[in-house]
Amino acid sequence: MTRPLSRFLGSGDALARLQDHAARLRRIQGALELALPPQLQGQCQVANLKDGALVLSARGGAAAVRLRQMLPSLLDQLVAAGHAVQTIKVKVASPEQVSWQRQPTERHISSEAKAGLGVFASSLPPDSPLRASLERLIRRGRE
Repeated sequence: MTRPLSRFLGSGDALARLQDHAARLRRIQGALELALPPQLQGQCQVANLKDGALVLSARGGAAAVRLRQMLPSLLDQLVAAGHAVQTIKVKVASPEQVSWQRQPTERHISSEAKAGLGVFASSLPPDSPLRASLERLIRRGRE
């Protein structure tokens, strides 16, 4: 007995208004992406529309400044696309939390160096920790 979620969203008055508002914001987002230059398309998104005031969220300060410079032409393009926008406000979004991870170290060793290290490693005793380390370095190294 599964029912589509859209059936429940349209059933209540408040949920129907919410669904209409979300659809309106998605349409404005599509028009915004068409109006923005390519370098800003992934940096800006529609946050809300209330009483004719469109709130845009910029991913950083530089994108917000560039967006504010474009506001008059952007407003004209959105109105021409049929959206009921009277003013546009730009806000800087809080930065996303990105977990920092160290990139794996790439070891580049020439074939001559590998051969020399191999000769030196073979001259060491078989149970030597230095020999094991050199052999591992030779195996992992890229030319």
